[in-house]
Amino acid sequence: MTVGPRRFVNVEQARTKFGPAVDRLGVLLLRGDPLADRAVEALSALPKARAMAMVDQAITRGIATTVDAPKELVDLFEEVETVPAWLDKEALARGGQLLFRVGWFGGLALAASLLFGYASPAGNKPLVFSGRLVEQTPRRLAETSRFVEQTCIPNGLALHAEGYAITVRVRIMHAYVRRMLRASSGWKEEEWGVPANQHDMGATSLLFSIVVIDSLRNFGFLLSDEEVHLYMQLWRYSGYLIGVDSEVLPTSEHDARRLLDMIGLTEEGPDDDSRRLSRALFASGETPVRATQAERERAEKTVRLGQGLIRGVLGEELSDQLDVPRHECRHAFGPVKALVRAAELAASRAPTPLSDRYRARGLASGRAYWDMVVRSTGEPISFPPPDALLGKIANVAESSTRNRSTLGSYARPR
Repeated sequence: MTVGPRRFVNVEQARTKFGPAVDRLGVLLLRGDPLADRAVEALSALPKARAMAMVDQAITRGIATTVDAPKELVDLFEEVETVPAWLDKEALARGGQLLFRVGWFGGLALAASLLFGYASPAGNKPLVFSGRLVEQTPRRLAETSRFVEQTCIPNGLALHAEGYAITVRVRIMHAYVRRMLRASSGWKEEEWGVPANQHDMGATSLLFSIVVIDSLRNFGFLLSDEEVHLYMQLWRYSGYLIGVDSEVLPTSEHDARRLLDMIGLTEEGPDDDSRRLSRALFASGETPVRATQAERERAEKTVRLGQGLIRGVLGEELSDQLDVPRHECRHAFGPVKALVRAAELAASRAPTPLSDRYRARGLASGRAYWDMVVRSTGEPISFPPPDALLGKIANVAESSTRNRSTLGSYARPR
């Protein structure tokens, strides 16, 4: 007997490969984030300004300083403020160096991971319902970039730091989205599961961790065991803060890859919503804000090169299913990968001072790149709870039901 919504497919095949653990994925599709859900239910009974002021104070100064906070909010923050025994302080301090040291390729790896996530049609339904990734793509991508940057800076996830604050705000925003969608008649729980459920939150955490690692390796980077371990532990803690169940918080690279393969086997392939999100992602980079003609031309060339390299990471089949643009720049993937691999090999064999200089230059370049990406939005980034979601739901629900794919499950980046 299959446990879970109708989106949970190929279960017998997955059981044969992975065993009875597969059944837990079906259960997690039906589970939200109980602590955050109860907190948001309590906050929703208060005036909005008062509720948000409580959340802000709890995030920036601690729940102990928040006067008259509902017990449900206290319970949530008591968990959030409890640092788990497994957290390695070196992961907070150095885990993000893996992403920064690869410079521009870190942005490409993030884009590839987001596209890989779009291949999950049911998991994307809350994003499609909100309209934010299609109608407000540049802002949403800026928010995601800020989230990644502030997670990866040294100690960005330390208590009350900005990365910590962003992560907790996103957790609360997810709970608001879940509450609004479940209260609507348009959300089909028997089809898609609970909105922003534990299965999908765990899968999203994998996009930022193991899928980014796989993408960077596909670009030719040589990643040491230590930097991979610290990066994985950093995102494990991020997942803990954002409310992901420990069952889908991998403890190692091997554990993450097994979970990713299990999820991929039980997912349907990309649908029309997946392709809409993919096209919106690429369209967001076509016209830089306040750019000169020369800057626009340079940006267009960079975007096309990035599209070609992303096709190389995702593979031709999945790229075609997601409408990743297909043009001559796809032929650049092999030569670029060879150049990156040659530089990495040369640095690994160089005397320590030269190797350290190579790494330091990469880290400086990466920090400058991510600063530029986040500044490019030109707007403050606040991660507010959604206010205008319900009006979009009925039309999107009808469209999403029609768009179910027959392409089958998908595979992780090769």
